[in-house]
Amino acid sequence: MSTIGLHNVEMSTSGLQILPTNERQVRPLVALEPEVQRTAWQQAVQVAGGKVPTGRIVKDVVQRIMERTQVLNTYQIGEVCQIITKDNPELRGKGGCWGIVARVNDFSCTVRMWDGEHTVGLQHLKSYDYLPAECQQMQVICDRISRVYSDSLEETVKSLLQLLGKVNRPYLTAVEEKLLKLLELEYGRIP
Repeated sequence: MSTIGLHNVEMSTSGLQILPTNERQVRPLVALEPEVQRTAWQQAVQVAGGKVPTGRIVKDVVQRIMERTQVLNTYQIGEVCQIITKDNPELRGKGGCWGIVARVNDFSCTVRMWDGEHTVGLQHLKSYDYLPAECQQMQVICDRISRVYSDSLEETVKSLLQLLGKVNRPYLTAVEEKLLKLLELEYGRIP
């Protein structure tokens, strides 16, 4: 965002360039290519009435640009994906977890996780590229964890279920399987 390469950027009414004043204004721009970053910044300045825009304004402008330029959603229902938090506070605590695509939207997917369904932007998903049989195994594991999970559980139990939701393989080990069966028995949630 420095003045190098910004010779085409419009100047403010005083002839001086409007540059970011804090990290929150710049952070959303990293999702874009450098030449698009400059355009996004210009748009954010315009939305802010020619003043330094807030981080929220920049984020909104970046989101609109990403939605316009985004490729088609190629995820399929039943596909197992990893959640990548990447500057999304709404996904805090979900980074590295897996989810199963329940609905495919234009620029997002609704994924089922250990604690319910979440709508996640495409930039926050990465497919595990599992085979169909492995996706079905993960669906069974997800169903089992979801049946046991509730906000009223003890913190230790919730943490264990969350850790099972981060397993990056399409099966549970013998010990993990025993732990999940024990929790299903304890909470009376056996299918």
